[in-house]
Amino acid sequence: MLDLVAKKLFLTKGTGVHEDRLTSFEYALRKAGIAGTNLVSISSIFPPHAKLVPRSEGLREIRPGQILFTIYSKNQTNEPHRMCAASVGIARPTDKNTYGYLSEHVSFGQNESQAGDYAEDIAAQMLASSLGIPFDVDKNWDEKRQQWSISGKIYNTRNITQTATGDKDGKWTTVFAAAVLLL
Repeated sequence: MLDLVAKKLFLTKGTGVHEDRLTSFEYALRKAGIAGTNLVSISSIFPPHAKLVPRSEGLREIRPGQILFTIYSKNQTNEPHRMCAASVGIARPTDKNTYGYLSEHVSFGQNESQAGDYAEDIAAQMLASSLGIPFDVDKNWDEKRQQWSISGKIYNTRNITQTATGDKDGKWTTVFAAAVLLL
């Protein structure tokens, strides 16, 4: 039987600028180190027992043409000087036998910290609700983070975020952030 539960994940990101929209995306994938692969977008579960490994380790484990299951976020603009962001948030439970969550977020006008915090917040809210941890959606991210920390059920949250300002000459600018699952 084929085991499709990821054992490892790594995070990566990149930007690309080009006159052509698709080529701009290709350049962002090159900066992320995964351009020579076939990406399959999947929903947002961090598998139980999976290990988050450094990008360098993850990149060593992939081969050209490989199918990569990813949770990714991509944003593009050809508007000069427009700030765009792509972010993936992660929320991992304390109990390694339980799955966690990943979230995708794209925005315009948010800096790296704002977009990253928002993506983390989404992932943490999904995890908290699945674990039965009460939270107030109207509280800010720091207040929710403190509340979840007190519960002891959420081990870790983090994000990977790529931002860029649209090319001054109106070329397509792409931002890309991903969690790549390794089987």
